[in-house]
Amino acid sequence: MSETSHPHPAAAPLAPPRSGFFSLTRQHSARSATLLLALSSILSGLLGLVRTKYIAHVFGAGHVTDAYNAAFNLPDMINYFLVGGVASITLVSMLSRFREAAPGSQPDDAGADRALSAILCAMLVVLGAGVLLAEIFAPLYTRTFFPGLDPDTAATCTHLTRLLLPAQLFFFAGGVLGSRLLVRKIFLYQAATPLIYNLGIILGGVFLADRLGTPGHPSIDSLAYGVLAGAFVGSTLLNLIGAFRSGLRFTPVFNLRHPAFVEWLRLSLPLMVGVSLAMADKWIISYFSTSDRGALTLLTNAKALFNAPLSVIGMAAGAASLPFFSSLFAQRRLFDFNHAVSRSISRLIAVSLLVTAWLIALAQPVVGLLRGGRFSPQDAALTGHYLAIFALSLALWSAQGIYARAFYAARNTMVPAISGTLVTILSIPIYAALYHQAGVQGLAFASDLGILAHTVALAVLLHRFRLVSLASLDYAEISRSLLAALVSLVAAQQLIIRIPAPRAHLGDVLLILLGTAVWAAAAALTLRFSGSHLLEHLRNRKSVETAAAG
Repeated sequence: MSETSHPHPAAAPLAPPRSGFFSLTRQHSARSATLLLALSSILSGLLGLVRTKYIAHVFGAGHVTDAYNAAFNLPDMINYFLVGGVASITLVSMLSRFREAAPGSQPDDAGADRALSAILCAMLVVLGAGVLLAEIFAPLYTRTFFPGLDPDTAATCTHLTRLLLPAQLFFFAGGVLGSRLLVRKIFLYQAATPLIYNLGIILGGVFLADRLGTPGHPSIDSLAYGVLAGAFVGSTLLNLIGAFRSGLRFTPVFNLRHPAFVEWLRLSLPLMVGVSLAMADKWIISYFSTSDRGALTLLTNAKALFNAPLSVIGMAAGAASLPFFSSLFAQRRLFDFNHAVSRSISRLIAVSLLVTAWLIALAQPVVGLLRGGRFSPQDAALTGHYLAIFALSLALWSAQGIYARAFYAARNTMVPAISGTLVTILSIPIYAALYHQAGVQGLAFASDLGILAHTVALAVLLHRFRLVSLASLDYAEISRSLLAALVSLVAAQQLIIRIPAPRAHLGDVLLILLGTAVWAAAAALTLRFSGSHLLEHLRNRKSVETAAAG
């Protein structure tokens, strides 16, 4: 979240200092990296909206789309439990040590490349074996985890699961190769990955849906083939090109006892056996919602719209901050580490509260853009309702990402893994109870409560381990932002309820623009008169890396 100056003197830049913002070898500061990833997230969010609109229009919200959305669960589990779901995060922390050489010495790039090669080769074999077993036992998984699916839908889900499973190999390889770029503060490849992935899904549907299907019945397989193409090109191929351009010296070696692989496994093992609610939330929702026809699709669409702003204000900042947090911790600059994390959290929460107000007020016209084709107005209304409920937890989802990365930067993966597992286990009865009492919307509320418990647990544990103090948060600025969020929410809602619901997409767009203008004006005025410096800070924020440069 913070602007950066130059990295540690030992980490010499690979590119000329004046390389362009979109240069393939540009070394970014924390601020420019956040801006780049935020821009990527905005564009990816727009493509995601196009993707969601296309799928809703062509396939609607029913058994076929439920099967498609459920089919992602087993591949995601394979990725999560075999590689911790965060291969690049743990590897970035490891490779940062090779880059943070002692004063007067050069970074050990050769040692870093040998470590990367050992991890990549070993885990591709292990992950490949896991994918093969998953292909064999996919029908058993579908019957066990989606008991609410009818036989035909379950068969479709199994078929799509088998098509999607190999994508995890592409994601893992891309994550490992991309970690070499991240420790060098090269973020352009990571910024392009989600764009290509979303584009692959859209193009897969556009060019293959009718060719693989029958007249009047487009094939959902087209989307799965698009996932594979997007994952291969956007993750593996793109990061492979970037890694070799940055000087990677790859050494094919398969050695499960290699010191680098053993160290990576030690760091990642807690994440492999532990379960974070940030991932399990999707699995739990899928388990319960498949009993209601189309419910999983509606919740998935609401989550997709929710993730668009989350990726801009939360995920982009989290991904950009990790290399700088790791650098601070590697240099034992613990005071600066605490200050950098707390400042990022405070500003993320403040911004998230404002965006939450926008999402709640404008949920219906935003989701209205999905209407059409096989996606009915009733489907859109329900999706908007779920989106407004999910929006309540936007600040929590943003904050937990930074808190988790603070642990990873400190090379402590055991504590968040244990905490996440306990929170997940304790949350499952809450999901079940709220689902049985309030139906599908109960699952959305349970998701909010679960991520609240997860975020609070991470914050308290960081405080107890004396890594990030709770007292360091800017509570005054957060309070002013909360006030501005409430005022802007009321102002925008009053406008929305006084304008008849639009029947065409142009009306939705105009309503969104008017609502956004009222929301922005009310929020800005409240921030100004309450004495907030949030807008000023966002324009002129200091750098995490300024502290690292010392």
